[in-house]
Amino acid sequence: MPEDAERSLSAKLNRLFASVRPDPAHEYSNESVAAAIRDTGVSISQSYIWQLRKGKKANPTLRHLQALARFFGVPTAYFVDDTAGAALDERLTALAAEQARIGEALQGGEARLLVLRAGQLSQARRKQVMDLLDVVYRLERAERGNRQDD
Repeated sequence: MPEDAERSLSAKLNRLFASVRPDPAHEYSNESVAAAIRDTGVSISQSYIWQLRKGKKANPTLRHLQALARFFGVPTAYFVDDTAGAALDERLTALAAEQARIGEALQGGEARLLVLRAGQLSQARRKQVMDLLDVVYRLERAERGNRQDD
């Protein structure tokens, strides 16, 4: 893909849709983003977001850029400053990898059962479970590290 196309507003916006998700398996719809932005008092339609994502509109107002940035939790500079955009793209790549890892873990029945059971515990007991998982996690990492040295 040409460098200019990679840095276009539509490419950056599509990158946010692909990376910042309500859950690992689904991205936000244009309508859900538009509705959430409208709830903040900024008038925007799903078709306008679609046009921005397709590159049919490329010069949104500052208010629209700010609203999109707020929704996705990024600085407004992401859309207009290539340096800020590149730095954030690295973090978005890491986020996407983490979401994929979580999605894969939740596909297993044991992980799903763990989450369901934890949801039935009090906050204090969930913290105890998390502390215990943290200890077991560190132990396993240490064991893996020792095996790699052999």
